Amino acid sequence: MAYDVAIADDIRARIGSHDGVTEREMFGGIAFMINGNMAVGVSGNELMVRVGKEAHDEAVALPGARMFDMSARPMRGWVAVAPSGFAEEATFNGWIDRGVDFAETLPRK
Repeated sequence: MAYDVAIADDIRARIGSHDGVTEREMFGGIAFMINGNMAVGVSGNELMVRVGKEAHDEAVALPGARMFDMSARPMRGWVAVAPSGFAEEATFNGWIDRGVDFAETLPRK
């Protein structure tokens, strides 16, 4: 599956200078890693955001969000966000911040 390059560019502009950020193709898209841990990415035209298991229920209740489901394997702690859920700059930045904030809590890989 291809991914929306414009969304990836927007993520890159938001976190590209963050310490420890790298990019990696995964889940049929592109992922942005913080110290080797996935924070956020793009699959198709959706955001993939790693929020952690404890924040999962709150995150999937937000507009446009659902549990990330890779090949019928739901992944608790990860959410997919439809474009309607990040259409505004503030909501886009909020999702990016959620992913980065969670990735920063994990041990460096």
